Amino acid sequence: MNTFVKRSGLAMAMAGLCLSAGMGHASSHREAPFITELPKVDGTDFYMFRSYETGREGYVTLIANYLPLQDAYGGPNYFDLDSDAVYEIHIDNDGDAVEDKTFQFKFSDILNDIQLPVGPDGGPKEMVSVPLKNIGDASDPANVQFSQEYTVTVINGDRRTGTRQIATNVATGTEFFSKPLDNIGAKSFGDYAAYANGFINEIAIPGCGTNGRVFVGQRKEAFAVNLGEIFDLVNTNPLGPRNGEGPGDLADKNVTSFALEVPTECLTGPANTAMNGAGDPVIGAWTTASVRQARVINPAPKANGKGATVEGGAYAQVSRLGMPLVNEVVIGLKDKDAFNASEPKDDGQFATYVTNPTLPELLEILFGGAGAVAPNNFPRTDLVTAFLTGVPDLNQPAGVTVSEMLRLNPAVAATAAASQSDLGVLGGDLAGFPNGRRPVDDVVDAALRVAMGALTADAPNRDTPFTDGVQLDPAELQTVFPYLATPLAGSPNGPL
Repeated sequence: MNTFVKRSGLAMAMAGLCLSAGMGHASSHREAPFITELPKVDGTDFYMFRSYETGREGYVTLIANYLPLQDAYGGPNYFDLDSDAVYEIHIDNDGDAVEDKTFQFKFSDILNDIQLPVGPDGGPKEMVSVPLKNIGDASDPANVQFSQEYTVTVINGDRRTGTRQIATNVATGTEFFSKPLDNIGAKSFGDYAAYANGFINEIAIPGCGTNGRVFVGQRKEAFAVNLGEIFDLVNTNPLGPRNGEGPGDLADKNVTSFALEVPTECLTGPANTAMNGAGDPVIGAWTTASVRQARVINPAPKANGKGATVEGGAYAQVSRLGMPLVNEVVIGLKDKDAFNASEPKDDGQFATYVTNPTLPELLEILFGGAGAVAPNNFPRTDLVTAFLTGVPDLNQPAGVTVSEMLRLNPAVAATAAASQSDLGVLGGDLAGFPNGRRPVDDVVDAALRVAMGALTADAPNRDTPFTDGVQLDPAELQTVFPYLATPLAGSPNGPL
């Protein structure tokens, strides 16, 4: 593996980032018309990186976020996941744009009907079900009325027809893992961080000789963005200096994270001899969510019968996410639902959006008077190379099939948290975006700079410090699994 990436390869890589992080300056929150109707299965961000927790250097961490824009106070139901859906993380370890391994998560609802005696003092009382999820200390299961558990199925080959094996919970010896309640507030949880950490489980992965770890639960949103300003025709100053940046509109939001830490050798495929002689394969990955094709509204839902809907039929994919922001600002409005239903192997149908991207043209229209000039080298074959194949000498597999996904070369050593550059490769940190993606990586600033020519010798904007004006404080993140911070509390003050 080269110590430094060639400048030309890096230029193509970072230019490609403009496609995945451009004008929207966010990841896939409510990015397509249909997915706005199904927030429980809306994939928002996907992170994949070599673990940098001390002693975990031989692992890769995958974090798939769903259910965007959670207000911490969103009770009484808060943010449960869809028990009729499947949530999946797909791994392509031979570069052919087809999944070789899939981690499939499926949820079940658990109702513990809590009733209280209600009636006149000294008289007969009726036992009546309570309306809240908990009636006391929520860390005590006896006080919790509704919770969820999940299974993790490892599928080798095609996600629907491949060989299926159930992963097991090492602590219990069963196939079930519990999801913590969302952070209702300080009166329901004396120490939510400690409570949630109790749901980090060791997982025995079929076909893998070493155990991994898994956690599914609410976390604080780590993606920094001013959604309001950006989607109001970039109502900010993207040509300003990168200093004094604020936390962004998502600073007061939570999200639901599927975090999985897997030994590297359990993800990689055959040795890739084209990786500059390193013999280390690249891992490609993306996330999806699928729901049943049929959904009938039940006009008379009953607690002891069918619920509000009746689901049936085969699963249909409704959400897809690899590189950040693709569907929000690369894919045209008319094709956004189609992209969410598609697979990487069929990405040729969206090629025009890459070879002739509209984002740089929009930025020139909006900020041409301030000096923004769109690159003019059409068709953008440089973007095809970086965006759809991985970067030569960094994370491009041998014989790669052109397709969109997040790619990671695990042969690149992890950078310690204190030394990470949030500009990733552009900041000289080869363990960062676009070689995978870590929570700290500011994909927006890196993308904007190169989209407008920072690495092109004759570009007018070569030295312009493009920025979205938002930057994550690394101190918000954890340096241990699951890396994302404790979610905000719905009621932050302790008992009165």
